[in-house]
Amino acid sequence: MGSFLDLFGEELRQARTEAGLSQEELATKVSYSAAQVSAVENGRRRPTRDFTTKVDAALGVNGRLLRLLDAAQQESAKPWLRPWIKDEQAAADLRWFEPLIIPGLLQTEGYARALLAVGGALGGDKLDEQVSVRLERQAVLHRDGPLRATFVIDEMCLRRPVGGPKVMRAQLDHLLAVLDGCPWVRVHVVPLSVGAYAGLDGPFAVATSRSGEITAYMENQLDGTVVERTEDVREVLRAWESVRGEALPYRTSVEMIREGRDAWT
Repeated sequence: MGSFLDLFGEELRQARTEAGLSQEELATKVSYSAAQVSAVENGRRRPTRDFTTKVDAALGVNGRLLRLLDAAQQESAKPWLRPWIKDEQAAADLRWFEPLIIPGLLQTEGYARALLAVGGALGGDKLDEQVSVRLERQAVLHRDGPLRATFVIDEMCLRRPVGGPKVMRAQLDHLLAVLDGCPWVRVHVVPLSVGAYAGLDGPFAVATSRSGEITAYMENQLDGTVVERTEDVREVLRAWESVRGEALPYRTSVEMIREGRDAWT
């Protein structure tokens, strides 16, 4: 973590100096504070994607800082997650089912932090690093030629108090904001009234590339697996069709999310 922060800070300082800008002048150009620029340059704060995008453009370095951030994301991610992140980033279409939690691409920082801190296995810089990795992956929902993403979640995802009421309200506010601002993203909810259904066996995701290649991803307590064998992918797709068939229509699902948000006071 420290080596990346130091390297990024040095690259930013060099690019800023070559552009003939002070920290204050760069801060003004990118609508951030000079303190933020200083903290990143000195390796005290991890750069966000928004910050990196703006300084990269302001300094005219043709994506150099963004590429450094992307490389760091890959390096920081768990080894078994890295192949899936590549599939996720290359996908034209993503289908994702979660029976227990809000999907990672839709999580707020507070919600992600509450989940990743469970059990005390991660703390301090390591926790910050994994939270950043999760949040940085969300850029795929807002890229040029956006990813078409359909999520199915169980109603319990709206009702389980991850991080407490304030975190949950902020999380569902964020979910509604994404749905309002990104017409290429859809969330459908499987109501508790359904009872037992195929999705209770566990979460999974399916990515379809622009060339039509399909891979799936399944995760457990120890690691994650990218599924590529045709027969196995076909089984995951059958599971998707089953859970999608149990879910509510989109507009009804949005209303349930809104009601869930209002219940957290």
